[in-house]
Amino acid sequence: MPRILCVMGSGETAPTMVSVHADLLARMGPPPVPAVLLDTPFGFQENADDICERAMQYFRQNVGSPIDVATYRDREQATPLEYETMLSRISQARYVFAGPGSPTYALRQWHGTAVPDLLVEKLQNGGCVTFASAAACGLGMFSLPVYEVYKVGEPPSWLSGLDLLRTLGLRVALIPHYNNAEGGTHDTRYCYMGERRLRMLEAQLPDGVDVLGVDEHTACIFDIDAGTVAVRGRGVVTWRHRGEQRQFESGSTMPIDALAAESSGVRVAVPSSVTREPGDAQGEGGTTPFIDEVRAQDAAADDALSRRDVDATVAAMLAVESLIHDWSADTFTSDEQDQARALVRRIAVRLGDLARQGAADPRERLAPVVDRILELRRHMRSEGHYDVADRLRDVLVQAGLEVRDSRDGSTWEITEPPRVV
Repeated sequence: MPRILCVMGSGETAPTMVSVHADLLARMGPPPVPAVLLDTPFGFQENADDICERAMQYFRQNVGSPIDVATYRDREQATPLEYETMLSRISQARYVFAGPGSPTYALRQWHGTAVPDLLVEKLQNGGCVTFASAAACGLGMFSLPVYEVYKVGEPPSWLSGLDLLRTLGLRVALIPHYNNAEGGTHDTRYCYMGERRLRMLEAQLPDGVDVLGVDEHTACIFDIDAGTVAVRGRGVVTWRHRGEQRQFESGSTMPIDALAAESSGVRVAVPSSVTREPGDAQGEGGTTPFIDEVRAQDAAADDALSRRDVDATVAAMLAVESLIHDWSADTFTSDEQDQARALVRRIAVRLGDLARQGAADPRERLAPVVDRILELRRHMRSEGHYDVADRLRDVLVQAGLEVRDSRDGSTWEITEPPRVV
């Protein structure tokens, strides 16, 4: 069996990573491939069961491969049987997956157990370990206590990581969500640390330990047998050394040792801060593929409504609904799904306004009647009945039409056309 380590910066249960999971599973032998979700990183959450169910649904329906759960949520509460069952499921699996939650919590549960050794065994003897988001934080020599620093306000510091990347000969601290932009006008790059705090953290790293960053909705795939690393997804993989970095684009494949090689890539100085205007699209948190597409459909609906195009408006609504369904398994940490549902409601209201007014061109609806009235008016004028012709004109004006007479005949326009709100 191939020996593969896959690191996902985020989007591990999003449509963006479906093909990555599917391709890796296909390399693990004939289906169904024994696969497990390690639920430890989110084991403390009250909705842990729901996250497991959504992940299993994602693999079953989107990826096309079933996945079981290797449950180990609390080392203080787990019975010996539960602990051994979890280890047995990891040992038998060819594909081990872990993702969202808290890096600090996961490491606290895993340190001192057989879990790290089992994962190393996969990378040495055959199998695929796919760690994303919070779980990915723990793969290096050092790990970020993300929530403690970003939410609680503790001083920037490192935790001891699982150091699985030593199997690849890499001495790094691994940072997912490397290009995060949720902060809007303040810097949340580098898994919410920002440049200022990351520089403080870099100063604490021992000599010879650098930072490996993986962008959101991006996969960094280490093929240990081939000695290569491939980048897939929307973003880049970054090797950072003391404030300078080299980036490797999506679609590229290179030797693993090229990540840290001086001859590889171009060394780029990193700005000490990032500034965004309040209206900047990136500053609004529109960096995920989901919300990008939602906003594109919002613009499409606006355009369709301005053209009174019912079919195109309905198509935009259905596209947003499909997006919500396709991304339903993703473990959102923001209100993006709520934004999408609110958009569908707004489009529905505006479509209702258009329906009340009538989507067809009002000239087309009125023309058969107005043209007959103008023909009758022309006949009255030719017969000398100018008073009747003037009364017909007044009726049309009162109905909101403007009539213009010329030698070639009469034309008309709607003075106050219906307006879509």
